[in-house]
Amino acid sequence: MYAQTDLDGPAGTLRVSGHELPTVELVRAPGTRPDAHTPIGTRRGALLALTVDGEPVVLRPARGRLLRYSYRVDAHTDGVHYRLVPCGKDTSRLLRDGRRLGTLIRAGDGRIIDRWESAPTPRDRALGTALATAFGTGASPWWKTIGSIVVELIP
Repeated sequence: MYAQTDLDGPAGTLRVSGHELPTVELVRAPGTRPDAHTPIGTRRGALLALTVDGEPVVLRPARGRLLRYSYRVDAHTDGVHYRLVPCGKDTSRLLRDGRRLGTLIRAGDGRIIDRWESAPTPRDRALGTALATAFGTGASPWWKTIGSIVVELIP
């Protein structure tokens, strides 16, 4: 299944669709300034509206600070809990109800490369692609982040 991804970070809109896939849309609140580090422009859940085929989804992106785990994103839809969490510098794993579905990588051109451990449902594929596109994949280890901060502080 091919997922068509249309992201406009400055405008704060994302649409994922495709043959036999549900349409996933993520919209940042109008008039909000995008941050430079998040493709959709914010990690503040209150400023984002996520839908799957027009039905609202509860979205809870974590703050994204020092630890990789702090870059996780949770989505709850139809009684199912999805979590996208970094597991490497460039990769994140997608979980459904705590069970690993696969690994997602956001390529330099914005495409999502997916490696599934089991056959994903169309909803798994569409929602995973949307989360990875909107929030990116991967995160630096804590020690590298601290090293970068220290280097910035040295005159």
